[in-house]
Amino acid sequence: MNQQKTLICVAVGIASIDEALEIAHEEQQGADIIEIRLDMLSEPAIKPFVEKISAPLLFTYRPDWEGGNFTGRETERLETLLEAASGGASFIDCELRAPAETKAALLAHTAESGCCLILSYHDFEKTPDQATLENIVLQMQQYDGAIGKIVTTAADYLDVLRVLKLQEQAADLNFPLIGFCMGDPGRISRVATARLGGFMTYCAPRANQGTASGQLSAEQLQQLLAQL
Repeated sequence: MNQQKTLICVAVGIASIDEALEIAHEEQQGADIIEIRLDMLSEPAIKPFVEKISAPLLFTYRPDWEGGNFTGRETERLETLLEAASGGASFIDCELRAPAETKAALLAHTAESGCCLILSYHDFEKTPDQATLENIVLQMQQYDGAIGKIVTTAADYLDVLRVLKLQEQAADLNFPLIGFCMGDPGRISRVATARLGGFMTYCAPRANQGTASGQLSAEQLQQLLAQL
């Protein structure tokens, strides 16, 4: 996948579909991608966003075992993600730790639809050691056509450096990788990754409306990037 510019994704995670649509519409001019957190909506909805938002859309349906709000059956979650992949989404997100059947179905479907699959890994407690992180990249790279996403929680700047260093490995593998850290120490990684070859970085539409700790607002991120 040829890409030089790091994409800026505005993550929208709110219960009201109407309000989520309003925010997505407001943010689409300054964003490369709008992420819709289906698990945070009062009920999952794909068609309203595809019909009313012109920016490329990323749909995420995060289960509770990976820090999300979805607690239903995996077959139900897969059906919704497949609907998004065939219904106009540019990207869908699936966890690396999802069942093999889920990943296989999404990979096959996205290969036909032209939608891109992001294989994600999140650690909400810590940042693993370098060897573990590099092994996760290798696991992701085995899925042909997928984009990797590794997001950990940073306790200090050393955690941040370990995650950012993964871009060197990803470049050697010619593998598109999203990588940054959550938490206050990780804020800088959300900016730095955009200058280190990261495929995408995420931000909040407005202050205090983020979907993860340490997330900058879209305005803050754009201002910081303009100074680098």
